[in-house]
Amino acid sequence: MTPTENFISHLIELRNRLLRMVIGFVLAFFALFPFANKIYALLAAPLLSKLPEGGQMIATAVTTPFFVPMKVAMMTAFIVSLPHTMYQAWTFVSPGLYAHEKKFMLPIIVASCALFLMGMAFAYYLVFPVVFGFVVGTAPMGVAVMTDIGNYLDFVLTLFFAFGLAFQVPIAVVMMVRFGWVTVAQLKEARGYVVVAAFVIGAIFTPPDIISQFMLAVPMWLLYELGVLVASFNQKAPPTIHQ
Repeated sequence: MTPTENFISHLIELRNRLLRMVIGFVLAFFALFPFANKIYALLAAPLLSKLPEGGQMIATAVTTPFFVPMKVAMMTAFIVSLPHTMYQAWTFVSPGLYAHEKKFMLPIIVASCALFLMGMAFAYYLVFPVVFGFVVGTAPMGVAVMTDIGNYLDFVLTLFFAFGLAFQVPIAVVMMVRFGWVTVAQLKEARGYVVVAAFVIGAIFTPPDIISQFMLAVPMWLLYELGVLVASFNQKAPPTIHQ
């Protein structure tokens, strides 16, 4: 096979894998769309549970009651189809990897997906109740807290993304050590900077209450320590110099 034919075959394979990813996502979306309102109700539960009796959310635009649940269904379809998407990506990439690279990268990909979902679950079950309890509890007397469903969706997606990325810290640490960009000793020396950076990120991505900031910063620091621990067992040995 000539280089041109080889290149074209790779493009065709890439197209087929991308098409399968899209089909998987679309099928998941159409399966979930009839339950879009119920999924949104589940997503809104942490806030609704903190509102005073009779409190509710509102829609300030004509099309919001339709498009917001649809966006939620799309987000859920993306998560549900993620294993299929990652499998298609892995099937395309793996033939070009050496055996030792496959042995390293496959657990990394699986762990990355699992940690992202764990970050979202951490935000939903632990952070949201604290954040919304703080927001509702600090409302001035006589002010009814009635959040627009579109603004609420944007807010929770931001927190989902922030915590999902925060839970990728051990993956980043392990890969940096594995590729030789840093050493475990350097990572240990940088602990103080990491703690400061974690609290800065927590202040940026969470509401201005100290509890929710801690709930993002502390897990980031602990996950960093976990990454350092795992990396210490996977660090490449320095090359031997033969005399």
